This record gives sequence, C-alpha cells and structure tokens, in this order.
Amino acid sequence: MSGFMNRLDELNALADQSPGFVWRLQTGEGNATYFRPYEHDDRILLNMSVWEDIESLKHYVYRTMHAELLRQRHEWFEKFTGTYTALWWVPAGHRPSIDEAKQRIAHLEANGPTEFAFTFKTTFPPNDDFQKGINWSAFLPCPAI
Repeated sequence: MSGFMNRLDELNALADQSPGFVWRLQTGEGNATYFRPYEHDDRILLNMSVWEDIESLKHYVYRTMHAELLRQRHEWFEKFTGTYTALWWVPAGHRPSIDEAKQRIAHLEANGPTEFAFTFKTTFPPNDDFQKGINWSAFLPCPAI
C-alpha cells in the first residue's frame, strides 16, 4: 500500500485543483482512508467526491495522473467482485454521506443503473423532479469535515 499512500496527497491535491471539482470526503488528515464504511470488513476504503458534471469527473479519473494509479490498483488492492463505484446527481449545497453512498451502491448492485445510482457507462441527465422525490432525511449525515 505504500506506493498508493505515498501518492495520495498528490492525487487529492490534483482533484482539489481540477476544473469542475466541488468537494471530497475527508477527515482532518486530508483524506478518507480512516473511514471504514462496512463494519463486517475493515479492509474496504471509501473515496467520495462531488463534481459539477460527469465530463469533469471523467477527465480527472481517466485523463490525469489518477489514471496511472487506477491502472496500478491491482498492486495495492484485492480484486473486488461486487459493485464498487456509483455516480449520482446531488442538489447544490448537499453533502453526500457515507450512508448515502452505501445505499446508492447497494441500489446499483441490485437494480443496475437508474437515476438513483448509475455508472460512467450508463449515465442519466440531472432531473430536478426525480431529485425532489428523494427522501433525503433517509440518509445519515456526513461525518466528514
């Protein structure tokens, strides 16, 4: 993991300065590696960020130094067979929580891509009417700073 951890601050700084970046989950240490979203498996890490649009996020993920680290992930992480990435739209000013991410990943795993949770391969445009129908109080608050 040292190869990954040695580059994490650089990776986060790149995200913070990237066009379209809004927010990322982090503790006082500046990253999210201290969060353990699943009590049954403390090996699972969580990374969560908010971007203005899918294009900005896609550019960061696949066209920056992040892509290099993505290609090397097999050196640091065990292969995860379930769904581990979900995208969704959030209203301006909303800070998604770990609980929300877990619910959206579970929904994507169970139902495939929908407006509630989708993938880079199958996206949905923002839909204000759909957003208004979400019970936002059903998600536990975000513990990040």
